[in-house]
Amino acid sequence: MSDSLLFTPLNDLHLELGARMVPFAGYSMPLQYPAGLMAEHLHTRRSAGLFDVSHMGQLRITARSGVLEDAALALESLIPVDLAGLGANRQRYGFLTNEKGGIRDDLMVANMGDWLFVVVNASCKAADTALMQEALGDRIAIETLADRALLALQGPEAVHVLADLCPEAAEMRFMDAIEADLDGVRCTVTRSGYTGEDGYEIGIPAEHAEQIARALLADERVLPIGLGARDSLRLESGLCLYGNDLDETTTPVEASLGWAMQKSRREGGSRAGGYPGADIIMAQTREGASRLRVGLAAEGRAPVRGGTELFADAEGAEKVGVVTSGAFGPSVNAPVAMGYVAKDHAALGTTLYGALRGKFVPVQVRALPFVPPGFKR
Repeated sequence: MSDSLLFTPLNDLHLELGARMVPFAGYSMPLQYPAGLMAEHLHTRRSAGLFDVSHMGQLRITARSGVLEDAALALESLIPVDLAGLGANRQRYGFLTNEKGGIRDDLMVANMGDWLFVVVNASCKAADTALMQEALGDRIAIETLADRALLALQGPEAVHVLADLCPEAAEMRFMDAIEADLDGVRCTVTRSGYTGEDGYEIGIPAEHAEQIARALLADERVLPIGLGARDSLRLESGLCLYGNDLDETTTPVEASLGWAMQKSRREGGSRAGGYPGADIIMAQTREGASRLRVGLAAEGRAPVRGGTELFADAEGAEKVGVVTSGAFGPSVNAPVAMGYVAKDHAALGTTLYGALRGKFVPVQVRALPFVPPGFKR
């Protein structure tokens, strides 16, 4: 392992649990534990899995005016999402855009009452913070919560497991956000996650991270889960991974994320536009994009991986897209993938052909997600 890698507060616990560690976004992270990727994936779908996501960036944002709405409106100049209308103790998914309408990063924003809790991707957190500081530093104060760990407890049993330590958790709805005591430690708790299952993300002071993790793992319904199963779970659930399915060349409309832009921020809305790339994104919303993110199902058992080129014909004469994520889906017991396809070839049921080891393998355009969501509504 490289000396330049960073370590999360749970590194020693991962090693104790027998994790296979790999570099990811500059951190040493658990890829899988002795149970293996398949078992970890299926256990999360039927019970509860505990993920270390402490590599993610956690930010505390306040308004210099002292009025929280001013901070929300400031962020709206970078994010095409209704943040001013976000109620107290509620969270919303969003993304930073660039002047061409591309996605700089996707993120979560929660209204904690008198401050905004923002969670950004590990690989983008320094750039995101610098962008916000440069563009909005006279309007908002940004505190990087570098001394915090972040755990995700995911799966249908997550609510019952967490309620034993935090009774308030059982009353939370999907995308609620609160501060609460867990095992005597003050934490941020959101009812969210990135597996498609019900669950929670828990922000914890770093010095108490192992205490909370051990308390959760002491429940027989909980297994530790690594990056491998995290990836297959989010892929089956049709959720994008930044750097694979989203990047600065991908617009929210192309990525089929138009649902995340509320009416007030759309064309004709009360606060339409005003963010980087707004004209491009609103034009695509109105007229359609030339390519779209779609689900893809390959025949046979071999997955089509990210980077696989897609063609309209079995001879590979007309390229129409590319796979951005692909793996074997343990829950559906079949290969699953998603990627970008020219809109004329993006209709459900369309057969395309992936270039795989010198052959052109049939793949069908499918609806996302591949598994029904288990979110608590």
